[in-house]
This record gives sequence, C-alpha cells and structure tokens, in this order.
Amino acid sequence: MMDTKISLIKRLKHRILASRYEVAKIANAESLMLYYQIGSDIESEIANSSWGDKVLDEISARLQQELPGLRGFSAGNLKKMRIFYNAWKHSNLIGSSLTNQLETEQTEIGSTVSNQFQHPNLRAFFSVSFSHHFDILTKIENENDRLFYIEQTAQNFWSVRHLRTELNNQSHLQVHKMPNNFEATMSDLISNKAIRAFKDQYLLDFVRLEDADEEMDERVLEQEIVLNIKKFLMSLGNDFSFLGNQYRLVVSEEEYFIDLLFFHRALQALVAFELKTGKFKPEYIGKMNFYLSALDDLVRLPHENASIGIILCKEKNDKKVEYSFRDFSKPMGVATYKTTETLPPELQKALPDAETLKKLME
Repeated sequence: MMDTKISLIKRLKHRILASRYEVAKIANAESLMLYYQIGSDIESEIANSSWGDKVLDEISARLQQELPGLRGFSAGNLKKMRIFYNAWKHSNLIGSSLTNQLETEQTEIGSTVSNQFQHPNLRAFFSVSFSHHFDILTKIENENDRLFYIEQTAQNFWSVRHLRTELNNQSHLQVHKMPNNFEATMSDLISNKAIRAFKDQYLLDFVRLEDADEEMDERVLEQEIVLNIKKFLMSLGNDFSFLGNQYRLVVSEEEYFIDLLFFHRALQALVAFELKTGKFKPEYIGKMNFYLSALDDLVRLPHENASIGIILCKEKNDKKVEYSFRDFSKPMGVATYKTTETLPPELQKALPDAETLKKLME
C-alpha cells in the first residue's frame, strides 16, 4: 500500500512540475509576442505621426490610468519593446514567424510553444526571457551571433548575470577555435562533438590572483575554481560533471595528481584540466599525454570514450601548440582564460585614488 502511494505521489509531482513548466513557456512566448506587437504599434505610430520619444511617457501614464496597477509598461520598457521589434522585424526566421503568428491569431492558451514553433531556434527564442533578449540584442548585432547566445541561454539555463559574463567574454568568437588534435586522435563523430564542447577562451571573473610565484598562483587558481565550481561549470557548459581536484593516480607505486577532473556526458569521456598561470610550454603536452594514458587504463570504464586533456593557461601561441601536438596520440586541446584583474569603471570612480588612500591611512 505504501509503495503504491509513493508511486502515485511521484507521478503527480512529475505531472504538476511538467504542467507548470509548459505554462511558463506559454506565458513567456505570449509575453514576447505581446512586446513585439507593442513595439510594432509604437514604431508605426511614431513614424507616421512624427512623434518624439517623449510621447512614450504620456502613453505609459495613460496606460496606468486605464489599467490601474499595471506593471512592466513604463516609458523605458516601451522603448525596449520598440528596440526589440526593430531588432527582429527584418529576420526571415524570427520576424516573419512572429508577424505570421500574430496576424493569423493561431496562438491558443492550451497549445504548447513546441507545437507552435517547430524550428529549434524558434523554440529557444520563445523560451528565453525578455531581459535576456534585450541584453543580447543591445550588445550583439549579427543575427546568427544573437541566435547563438539565445540557444546557449536556453540550453544551459543561464541567468541574466551569467549571460552578461558570456557577452563580455565574446563567447561567440571562442567556439570551435581552440587549437586541438581531436580530428587526428578521435572518430569523426566524437571529434566534431569535442570541437563544439570547448571554447578557445574562458572568462574566470570570479578569480583574483595576487602577485606571487607561478607555482603559488596555480594553487590559488585551482582553489578559486573549486570554491566557485558552480560558476566554472556554467562557463564550461551543462554537460560537464565535476569529479574532483588533485585527482590521485598511482602508477608504479608513485602518486600523480590531476588539477581538475570532469566527465562530459555527451562525449562520454573523462576530461582532465591542467592549470597554468603563465604562457603555454610544449613540455606541458607530454605530461598531459601521460595523465590521459593513465586515466584510460586505470579509471575509464569500458563503455566510455578516450579521455580528453585540456591545458588551461594564461597565454598561448597557436603555432607552438600545433607543433607540440604532433606525434601524440591522446586527444588534447589548449585554451586560455582571463580574470577580472581591474575593478569595473563604476567602482573605480567610487574609490579614492592611491595617493588619497595613502593619506587617509596615515
């Protein structure tokens, strides 16, 4: 009897959560279509009537009178809706789909977004909030690049704050660019997945490295990443699982330690990260090749693919990396990272300069 009740409760919980998720998707899609239509109406009226932007203050105030307690339709938000419309109105995929959807009035409360919009980019588009959209379209001009961030936001459930980090890092310029030997050491199917799984540069804005010797900085870098492992995983992508730091391997009764070890679900492979705070050096490749051989023999399960090694360093020369990969059989790549080494401008203005600070301390 108890097992039956538990089974029923689990089924009901699943149905409730699934229903709430579908309702949220529908609500978000309806909101985006509403904002697009409002942006279209405002753009048309301003163009035809030669109104200035200040008319939005009046429109917002009148809306508040007509609908007391209305939120989200300030003059600033109405301006954003106009920008949203203008950003997508000429898109063959997004703009035409939105316009057709609104003109034919096919949207029904009981239907799902996935049924309305079959194209993957459209499903991602309508699952991302307006706040995410606005940050993307105000910083990215190219439509394909905008769709990249929309898709990544939808797939990885990025918060607005994390999205801004990715935008600041120009992540769309980092994909498929990391120097690697995947094609020479892996099957076509796996190598293509691996190339898409890694970026050329990662923004570690949560890391603060003080002036110290290189070995000490590498330990600090590792500690900072481990302390902020959730942020690091979000930077890597949602298919990574963290297995541990200073992962111990024993070879011929001698201990070796991998800085960071992950597992990638889509690749079905262990991924070893070695952290370097200076420039890339060719000798790093030999050490990583050794680690990967040991992982494949001692840790990898029979159904898993060959382990992958990523050397994460401060700087690299791609030609040196290319030469270093030759004659090595294990799949490896070399990526760089950058940290937030200076305060943002708004904080710099808020703090006294060094000379003033010295006088205050005296």
